[in-house]
Amino acid sequence: MAERFPAVFVSHGAPTLPIEPIRARDFLSEFGQALGKPGAILVVSAHWESSDAAVSTVARPETIHDFYGFPQELYRLAYPAPGAPELASRVSKLLGAKGIPTHMHPTRGLDHGAWVPLLLMYPAADIPVTQLTVQPSLGADHHFRLGEALRPLRDEGVLIIASGGTTHNLSEFGRHRRDAPPPAWVTGFQEWLAHTIETGNNDDFLHYRERAPNAARNHPSEEHFLPIFTAAGAGNPEFKGRRIHRSHAYGVFAMDAYRFD
Repeated sequence: MAERFPAVFVSHGAPTLPIEPIRARDFLSEFGQALGKPGAILVVSAHWESSDAAVSTVARPETIHDFYGFPQELYRLAYPAPGAPELASRVSKLLGAKGIPTHMHPTRGLDHGAWVPLLLMYPAADIPVTQLTVQPSLGADHHFRLGEALRPLRDEGVLIIASGGTTHNLSEFGRHRRDAPPPAWVTGFQEWLAHTIETGNNDDFLHYRERAPNAARNHPSEEHFLPIFTAAGAGNPEFKGRRIHRSHAYGVFAMDAYRFD
């Protein structure tokens, strides 16, 4: 019988995460070993968007450097993990069984929302991996249903990693030092989220846009937050999860991680 893995949400921050001495980097560097080695990995990344769900079937995914203006060291990093076309097919079938249209993408590689955390968690790059898109126009409830449909994967030796940001306001990013203290509008949202998830308040969670403090300021657009709903949906039917890491970068990036068993 395959080992059962959790669904997890991680904040990948700036692309420089692998080369910066910050707490979130240290956490991810230890997290993969703590989880153990899955048979395959499905990443739901904030950096691959589509109108309907799409999953990559490529056998050898390229490392996509989907950013510019960063140190040249970053552009030399690669994550040559094998693809997971069989897992992609399984994802498509599970979503289709729940009436969620899904199309297969034959060439999509790994964007930095996928390879940055994977490089730290599983540096050997020897685990088959594929990506599933986010669909920003469809909202929180849709992404939670995606996770519910994908829940059986957890009993099949698959680790589901939702990669985004606990907070993500790029217009504020350049105004703060890497070690700047977080402002109250960041920590207020951050702690509301932790309380909501850890008490299992699914109604508030799914309606975060209206109920969380400073939701729109922390997420002017939703693509970096939507992956957390897929991780939560893939967790337990009682919804509850737990925060397993809390830190900040550049003040305005809350770098928390959550585990849904």
